[in-house]
Amino acid sequence: MNGQFEAAWKLHVFLTGHGIPYAIIGGIAVQRWGQPRLTRDVDLTILLRPGSEEAALRRIVAAFPARLEDAIAFALEHRVLPVDVPGCGEADISLGLPGYEEDVVARAVAYDLGDGRQVRLCSAEDLIVHKALAGRPQDVLDIEGIVARHGATLDVAYVRRWLDELGRVADDPEVRARFERAWAARLG
Repeated sequence: MNGQFEAAWKLHVFLTGHGIPYAIIGGIAVQRWGQPRLTRDVDLTILLRPGSEEAALRRIVAAFPARLEDAIAFALEHRVLPVDVPGCGEADISLGLPGYEEDVVARAVAYDLGDGRQVRLCSAEDLIVHKALAGRPQDVLDIEGIVARHGATLDVAYVRRWLDELGRVADDPEVRARFERAWAARLG
């Protein structure tokens, strides 16, 4: 098993063992839903009960060394905890917020890493939403790859609803346009 998959598995074992819901949202999800490309780290979103965040983050850092000084304070302020997964690589653990990210975790699907090891990946639709919000050139290419592979099966109404809502929150009119260009090219 490659280092990225091994890191994802170790995180899965820890998080499920501590009752922390999660969904992988980064490169491993792109490998499943889009055009596979090389990535080294693991990106995931976790859901923590209000009032339990600091204690849960301390448990995570005890198992996976933080990559920053004052990592707990950083995570509470910026909603992301960068950690090392010993012997495997790096991971960025995002702290999910009520609303959309609850949907992401609830809609997550099982993904087989091999050897009967399964982790939870965000859906193709939720990966599109994440990529459209990020908006980097590689993210746009990832959206195009997901649409090319899964266009007929995508819940487009779900994607558009969240892109509209989150685009308004981000005050970024391009959020939905990034998806719509890929969608139009597929039909095209």
